[in-house]
This record gives sequence, C-alpha cells and structure tokens, in this order.
Amino acid sequence: MNFPRSSSTFQTIILALVVIGILLLALSGYLTPLTRLITGPFIGTQTWFSSRYLAIQKYLNTPREVTQLTQDNADLKAEISRLQQQIIELQQQTVDLQVLSALLGFASSHPDNQYLSALVIGRDISPFLHYVIINRGSDDGLRRGLPVVSQEGLVGRISAVTAGAARVQLITDSNISLTVNLKTSGVTAILNGSITGEINLSQIPQEANVQPGELVLTSGLGGYYPANIPIGQVTSVRQRPFELFKSGSVQPVTEFAQLEILLVIINFRPLDITPLIETPSP
Repeated sequence: MNFPRSSSTFQTIILALVVIGILLLALSGYLTPLTRLITGPFIGTQTWFSSRYLAIQKYLNTPREVTQLTQDNADLKAEISRLQQQIIELQQQTVDLQVLSALLGFASSHPDNQYLSALVIGRDISPFLHYVIINRGSDDGLRRGLPVVSQEGLVGRISAVTAGAARVQLITDSNISLTVNLKTSGVTAILNGSITGEINLSQIPQEANVQPGELVLTSGLGGYYPANIPIGQVTSVRQRPFELFKSGSVQPVTEFAQLEILLVIINFRPLDITPLIETPSP
C-alpha cells in the first residue's frame, strides 16, 4: 500500500539531485557552450527584431523631428534678425548721442547764439544745386537767411521756408559767396562754392603769407553770418604773377554728405547790405 508514495518521493529526490547537479555544472561553467548553443538563435532573432523595430520607429519619428528642427531654425533666424536690428538701433542711438554731444559742445563754445535743433529729412538730387531739407519751418520761428551750423562748423543758411520745413543752402553751392578770415595770417578773403561741391578762396592779397593748414573762419562782414564760425582749412594756395590776388582751395570741416542733425542760429539778424555797396560807374 505504501509503494506508490515511496516511488513518488524517490522521483522527487532524483529530480532535486538532477536540478542541483545542473546548477553545479552551470555555476562551474561546464554548461556555457551548451547554453550558448541553445540561446544563440533566440538572441540573434531578438536582436534582428529589435533593430528592425528601432529602424521603423526612427523612420516614423523622422518627419516630426525634421519639422521641429525646421521650426527651431526659423525661430533662431528670427531671433538673430531681431537682435541685429537692435544692434543697428543701438549703434544709431550712439551716433545720435555723439552728434548731440558735439552740437552741445559747439553751442557752449558760442554762448552768444541761440540755437534750434533740426533733423535733415531730404537732400537735393541735382548735381548743380547743394541743399538739404530740415524738419523745422516758420511755425518754429525760422525765416530766410538764418545761419545753419553742424557740430563741426558752418553748413549754410536757410534759403526757403514753409510752415513745417525749410531748405538750407549749403556753402558748397555755386551761388554762395561770403567773406572769411584766415586765422593765422589774419587776412580777409572771399569763399565761393562751386558746381562740383568744392569750396575755394579768392581775392587773397598777393603779399599775404597764407600756408596750407590755416583755419578759415567766418568774418561777420557782409551781414549774412556771425563771426568766428569754423569753415575749414586751406589745402593749397595758387599764385600767378599776372593776377592781382592769390587763390586757394579749402577742405571743409563739415561732412556735407553725412548731415543728420543741424543747429539753426535763431537770434541772428541777417542783413542785406548789397544796396549800400557802390559799384563803379560805367
């Protein structure tokens, strides 16, 4: 009656011994070749399926990644453009501040004058006329003949006025002529504009010792400009024995092509003394 139970117990013991024996062999490394032989095909198959799965996943995610990268690239370009614009604006503000500081310095060196600042809003397009348009007019108290200066020196005078704007005739214009002083030699000469935009000196006395580099200032004679406003420097002097006067060329201190902010001398009263000048009788 007890044989089946004893047989079952014996089988359990035998199975336990076999399992223990297999474990001991596995731990000792004797079953490693057999394990590799059995599991190798399964591992290879799993690796193949895994690589295919990753490839399919990458393929499915690529369009979304490309779209995201494209958007990120567009956002970065927009940000760079915005920063570049800010840099340009800051540079312009720096230039404007430097100009205003220089204008303030010029005004401080000529305390007898009263000034009104103006922005250049237009330029001439003709090669024969030399003028700029400013954003101040008769509503601001401007009138024809008022002198206009930059941070460097004389620019010209107002030649026409509307309610909100005015035209400034530059000293480079061929119709401009004014009396100037040459500071070092102390002589008086006539400064003239030209069609080409160059400014020249005439009626320099033959005996005057005028040298290149000499500073040219307004004389105040003629009633059109205040005295002692810088104009430029003498660059050359020409002397011909058969002429009554010397002539010369002047490099202006003002960069006329870069005018942005100007000062109008509003307390100056220009005078036209032409009718008082006698001309020789024929």
